Amino acid sequence: MSRTIIPPGYKSHLDLYDTQTAIGFIKRTFEDKFSKALHLKRVSAPLFVDPALGLNDNLSGVERPVSFDLLETGQIAEVVHSLAKWKRLALYRYDFFPGNGLYTDMNAIRRDETLTNLHSIYVDQWDWEKVIPAGRRDVAYLQRTVQQIVGAICDTQDAVHEKYGLALPKIRREVTFITAQELADRYPGKSGKERERLITQEAGTVFVQGIGGALRDGESHDSRAPDYDDWSMNGDILFWNPVLEDAIELSSMGIRVDPQAMDEQLAIAGCDDRRELYFHKMLLENKLPLTIGGGIGQSRMCLLILGKAHIGEVQSSVWDAATRDACEAAGIVLL
Repeated sequence: MSRTIIPPGYKSHLDLYDTQTAIGFIKRTFEDKFSKALHLKRVSAPLFVDPALGLNDNLSGVERPVSFDLLETGQIAEVVHSLAKWKRLALYRYDFFPGNGLYTDMNAIRRDETLTNLHSIYVDQWDWEKVIPAGRRDVAYLQRTVQQIVGAICDTQDAVHEKYGLALPKIRREVTFITAQELADRYPGKSGKERERLITQEAGTVFVQGIGGALRDGESHDSRAPDYDDWSMNGDILFWNPVLEDAIELSSMGIRVDPQAMDEQLAIAGCDDRRELYFHKMLLENKLPLTIGGGIGQSRMCLLILGKAHIGEVQSSVWDAATRDACEAAGIVLL
């Protein structure tokens, strides 16, 4: 059974050739505006890491990483889920100074992903990380950074629509900030995803803050690994997607754990065994810089800005037969 949603009367605004050139234009334009706004330098990043160092993102803790053995040494390597922890170590090793940071192209395989209009087993995003200026590890700095990212996305949309003559709804520049607890209070009896859809339909552009920790009812808004984001100062940037008539998460980000926050969150999550891993020991010993960072979906941004209905229209991946058949019947071309 296909989970693909076909919007009534949907037709792509660009043909395949123009779609490909537009994707390149979006990526170049956003990287320029984003890196200037946040003072970021582009760096090279790994496709796989040594799992013994504790650098891979464990996501919600149940997803299976793709791993393989090296013929030369027999060592096991894991394809990254994201670079959440690697980036912070890189800032330390490369000696970045406060107020500056890095970004990189992150490509990943998430073999356990459920395939939908917005989800693929192939993940492409801009992973970024920045050293926080002294005395600015606070919510005000987090929200200012969110607004800068949204501004870069809106500027990119304006440039793309002007270049290709696309008369599509504009992303709202003004961000509505709301905590996960405030969202639960506002929409009682709804799931986290239902709450996100309702608030984003109403406000257009939303940052849901405080994801990972338990709310007053004992449940969390959504799961987060305990060893990179500070659950009190993280969140997701959501935009209303008029094509699919749903919220689309374009970025998960936040101020990262300091030693105290990591200590507390490892205990809450029952992950005390990680304390002996290389990355975790360095952080708990206060050897790593205080940072803020996150990921921004490349294909999702292209989908949103170009008014596409399926992420397979802007990235090449592997799809099940039901998805391929549903898209072919609707005239949606998967790359």
